[in-house]
Amino acid sequence: MKTIKQIIVSASLVTVALGLAGCAGMSGQDRNTAVGAGVGAVAGSVLTGGSAVGTVGGAAVGGVVGNQVKTTK
Repeated sequence: MKTIKQIIVSASLVTVALGLAGCAGMSGQDRNTAVGAGVGAVAGSVLTGGSAVGTVGGAAVGGVVGNQVKTTK
């Protein structure tokens, strides 16, 4: 049986994935920034037990890391 935390994480990941489906017109760097922020927010939330500060901090760090990732075509 899933715990509430697992359900929240799963729902968050689905929400991020659906949100990114609308990013077709974005540049590669913009997409990486958005993905990094989404993944960072989920990771920060999980690692800090759902703390708002952890979620926002994770999103900020993830966004910066995602922004710096170089894409190749």
